[in-house]
Amino acid sequence: MLAASVFVPTAQAAPNGSSASLARTSDNKIQTAAAAEAYWTPERMATAIPAQAPATVKASSARQPSGRAGSIDGAAASVKVETGQAQGIGTMLNESQTVGKVFFTNPANGLNYVCSAATLNSGKKKLVQTAGHCVHGGAGGQWMTNWAFVPRYRNGSRPYGTWSAYQLTSRTAWINSSNSDEDMGIVIMQTLGGNSIVNVVGGNGLRWNWGYSVAVTILGYPAGPPFTGELQYFCQGTTWNGHGQQVRASCNMTGGSSGGPWLQEYNDQNGLGYINSVVSHRHSDASQMDGPYFDNDIKSLYDFAESLSP
Repeated sequence: MLAASVFVPTAQAAPNGSSASLARTSDNKIQTAAAAEAYWTPERMATAIPAQAPATVKASSARQPSGRAGSIDGAAASVKVETGQAQGIGTMLNESQTVGKVFFTNPANGLNYVCSAATLNSGKKKLVQTAGHCVHGGAGGQWMTNWAFVPRYRNGSRPYGTWSAYQLTSRTAWINSSNSDEDMGIVIMQTLGGNSIVNVVGGNGLRWNWGYSVAVTILGYPAGPPFTGELQYFCQGTTWNGHGQQVRASCNMTGGSSGGPWLQEYNDQNGLGYINSVVSHRHSDASQMDGPYFDNDIKSLYDFAESLSP
């Protein structure tokens, strides 16, 4: 389905139901990497609010998605990977340099927000996976601005730099209807110092149509109490069908973890895994969270984003 242009005049659309908008500033220019880093001062980062999915999320009726299981392999980093310990319950894990904190402005209210995201391997090496509500406000909303990604952010440190968005993409069903089954976003990043982000920190693989019950490691930056958003956290367990076309996992992360990857086969040594969903919203049970089931729709969005990547 084609995206309606009434929401975003600069939007592009494709028959696969994905849509995109250039990450433009108020003067209608694509924000440079230098401008993104200049905007995101330590003070703005510290006061950014944890993003939450809209309260009016809608889901389709439950059904078993069909399709052949697909997989795209990840890519290792070209730089020496720095290690630090992620916080969580159980066996301790190293932080992943492919996972980072997202900062953006919602033009609907002018407030700054935080989410989580992870790099995604592709031919052009420029993609980052996150939640749809971390790139667009959903039904009646707008594309986010000042969008920046800081890999392995920790207590204000930016060990791999501040990367700015070139283009934001999401599923039309999220943009038009806030359908939480489609709460998916992929961002095309600008280069930094002439390098593409996946070539620097590595990129996770992607999997779709792997069923509702898979073992995952969830990584992100929860910023709502009791968490601070300054450290990378993890949860581990096996997912199940929550409702509609959504997977559910036991995880107590709070706002700010939105967009954090659900990784199959997470490798604690190289920080890579296969993204199989992302954090979308908390369930009514505070110890559980939901993410969109990755079926053919995520592959369509992936192909769409890659086709727009320069």
